Amino acid sequence: MPPNSTPIPRSVRRRSAIQALAIPALWSAAAAWRRGVAAVPDASAPSASAAAWRALSRVGYGPTARLAQAVHDMPSARTWVGQQVDTAFAAARQAPHIPPELAGFNAPLPELFEGARKERQARQQIKADAGNGIEAPNGSRIDFLADKDPLYFNRAMVQQAAAWRLHSASHPERENPLLARLTEFWFNHLNVYAGKGTVRPFVGHYAVNVARAHALGKFEDLLLASARHPAMLFYLDQFQSVADGSRGLDGRARGLNENYARELMELHSLGVDGGYEQADVRALARVLTGWTVSPREASGFRFAPRLHDGGRKRILGQDFPRGLLGAGEREGEEAIRMLARHPSTAQRVCTRLAQFFVTDLPTTELVQSLSATFLASQGDLRQVIHQLLESPDFWAGENRLFKTPMDFALSALTVMQDDAPGAMDSASGAPERRSMVLALGFLASVGQPLHGWQTPDGYRFDAATWLAPEALTRRADFALALARQAPEPAFLRRYLGAATLDSIAKEVPALRVGLMLASPDFMYK
Repeated sequence: MPPNSTPIPRSVRRRSAIQALAIPALWSAAAAWRRGVAAVPDASAPSASAAAWRALSRVGYGPTARLAQAVHDMPSARTWVGQQVDTAFAAARQAPHIPPELAGFNAPLPELFEGARKERQARQQIKADAGNGIEAPNGSRIDFLADKDPLYFNRAMVQQAAAWRLHSASHPERENPLLARLTEFWFNHLNVYAGKGTVRPFVGHYAVNVARAHALGKFEDLLLASARHPAMLFYLDQFQSVADGSRGLDGRARGLNENYARELMELHSLGVDGGYEQADVRALARVLTGWTVSPREASGFRFAPRLHDGGRKRILGQDFPRGLLGAGEREGEEAIRMLARHPSTAQRVCTRLAQFFVTDLPTTELVQSLSATFLASQGDLRQVIHQLLESPDFWAGENRLFKTPMDFALSALTVMQDDAPGAMDSASGAPERRSMVLALGFLASVGQPLHGWQTPDGYRFDAATWLAPEALTRRADFALALARQAPEPAFLRRYLGAATLDSIAKEVPALRVGLMLASPDFMYK
């Protein structure tokens, strides 16, 4: 070191490395996307590795050492992808692996209702005590892996659910990668918001028993499972929608609530241009009156006949109830199945699947082909996904995808986790807990908090939404924090371009792993 010179602080060296390697390339990419030009990262990796990267980072969240080896041992990456749909289908019919310390969020629904009831009572008691001059307990942070305090039941359920989502999606030996991907997709398509108080204890149960359980079944069954789950009934206020002039289950004067019916048509099925009118929304809301929650039922749902509008309704030219008056719950089920099988629904669902798995701007030909399969099979998602992953568009090199923050966080966690046998069964679990906290903080900081998307439209997948300089800097910060003191994932090198590897090699060893994750190559799939 020259005399009288001042050592460069580590934080400055780290920021300098980020600016030198990752950020300029990604800023350039952001500018290109704003101009409508897809910037393509270094593509000098061998074609077999490029195909494997595409398979691993689109069908799952990226490679681990063992998963990468398994894919490269196959005749081709396409062979591995071809096996995943049936494997995921079988996995969806099995209970998920949930570590015991996180399992509370997936308890039977009556238990979740009871936990929420006890929390309300505890909070009411605090208010009563405050009125009597008794000091309330402090709001110190709880251990989301173990907390049993009734006062924080809802918070614990949300945090346990979030921890499981991160854990399962980043551990392909515990959860089929494609199933984890589809759980994310369907949860987002049928979004519920954990920030709404009544929804909070049910978010994780909804992810497992609606999005995951029906990920590769019939779309109409998925839609019905969502419609009847307490999370959705509470989120879009369907639980309190009753026939005009009726009183709710609490005895208060209520009326028709159109929130769920509108989003069911606009977002969950037909789409905003799906051919319906306001009269159809109101008629559907009338059909669904009486669909409400039940804390005592195993399903969390019940149909209340006295709250139902039994009169005639007309939706998209179809009369309800079909046949005799007084069909009750059955007419709601028939209406939802009708929407699920509609050509506009096929178009909307298949477009979103193509955007999620293939490209921001899928071709008309691909969407039409998928829609035809959707309609011919009455919404058999297993057949649609098979066709999507086998399509030439999925494998076309020009069809690039930029990772959403959720995608980026989970792919970084996947690469950094130790998948050696027994590694996830350590007694403390401290390294993984730290990683989960980092990931949750990162997602909140970039506008995609887990289970925290407030509006029912769900988040977008396209690069134009997420490719922005400030957000990219936060990605780099997260990558470097996650990779701190971690050994290099040597298997990742085969997926990075020569220019990226050369730039990383010039940096100090302590920064290299983080810069791998912060590189432009890692941001795309």
